[in-house]
Formats: sequence, structure tokens, C-alpha cells
Amino acid sequence: MNFTNTLVKGKLVKRYKRFFTDIEVNNKIVTAHCPNTGSMKGLLEQGNEVWISPQNDPSRKLKFTLEIIKVKKRLIGVNTHRANRIVQHGLENKLIDEFKNTKNIKPEFKYSSDTRFDFLCDKNLLEVKNVTLLRNDVAEFPDAVTTRGAKHLKMLINSIKKGYKAYVLFLTQIQGINNFRIAKDIDPNYFKDYIEAKKAGVKFLAYRCSLNSKQIKIEKKIKIIDAK
Repeated sequence: MNFTNTLVKGKLVKRYKRFFTDIEVNNKIVTAHCPNTGSMKGLLEQGNEVWISPQNDPSRKLKFTLEIIKVKKRLIGVNTHRANRIVQHGLENKLIDEFKNTKNIKPEFKYSSDTRFDFLCDKNLLEVKNVTLLRNDVAEFPDAVTTRGAKHLKMLINSIKKGYKAYVLFLTQIQGINNFRIAKDIDPNYFKDYIEAKKAGVKFLAYRCSLNSKQIKIEKKIKIIDAK
């Protein structure tokens, strides 16, 4: 997935009111939209290098969007709105091994009156979770309690009973990382539901991305290790 506009490099000043970030660019402060509703745990240290995208929509109040933060010498993609586009690019370009033979890709599949899954790939349901948490050189999800994520796991279990194959893909937008695990200490209930879903037949995948100021795309499958 290519960025439409060239990203602008700056330094993080602060994030506030969840959706606002002040960024220092060329000794001036600009306010950028923060398209990530999570805690962004471990990412928000003042002075971190960041990259923001200029927005050309005249109706937008904020003219920049936060895209990438550099933490511990790794680039981390924080725009959760791009996650599904990255995965769709991966599906269409056969970058995800388990879906290389997919013929029909349907985004935003309405499974029930109150549940949508990110993709229906032939008869496979695919739910995408964006991963930005990095601790001890391991990518982790979630970075905060996620009742929505737990609901999706329960509905995926339900889908297997209806004849679907069910997958969760942890899209790890963390440069050069090789291992992923569930953050059991942050959300023990999600971990419990994850174990239940595995036993029920839900398949869990973790893929990392390559990132730079021009594009983000799926790079390779990484290992899911046991939670501590």
C-alpha cells in the first residue's frame, strides 16, 4: 500500500484528547490527527521521530495525519485506518500464504445484524487486528482491554458451527520484529477467549509489515509464541 502523499518527518511533542497530536516540524508545531483509539502504550515518548501525511481535503480541520512513530530504532505504523487496506493489498498480491488461492475477496462482510468481519475470502472469514505494542523485542496485542476483540472471537467460534473457516490476522506494523504473543497481563479475558477460540478451530496468524516513508506492505509471517 503506497502513501498518496510524501510523508513529512517531525518529532512528537504530545498526544492529547485521544485524537490530537502535536508534532514539531522545522521548528514549528503542527497538530495532526491521531487515527488510533488504542492506548498506544510505549509509543508516545516526547521527542520520538514521527512521520505524518499531508491531507488535501479542504473540509478537514487538521491538515496532517500521524502515520509512523520510531521507537527503539524500529518504525511502527500507528494508523489503524490503513490496516485493512494493507491486508487487502496483501490478499490481492498473494502475500499471505494461507490465502494465496483465494478467488473472491469481499471486504466488510456482514455476518449478522450486529457483526461485520473485515474480509470474506471465498468461505473463509478473516478478522484483522492492528498490532503496535512492542515489549522486550516481542510484538503484542492488545495494548488495552478490548471488549470488541473478545466479541469477535466469540462470533468467529459461532461461524465455525455454520460452516465457515475462521481466521484472525495480527497485522504487526513493527519493523523487523520476529515474534508475536497475546498480552495476557493487559487483558486476561481476551487471552482466555483466545485459548477458547483456538480450541474451537479458529486459526491465528501473525504477519509483519515492511515500512518506510513511501509505503507499508505485508512482508513475512512471524511466530506466535506462548504468553507469559
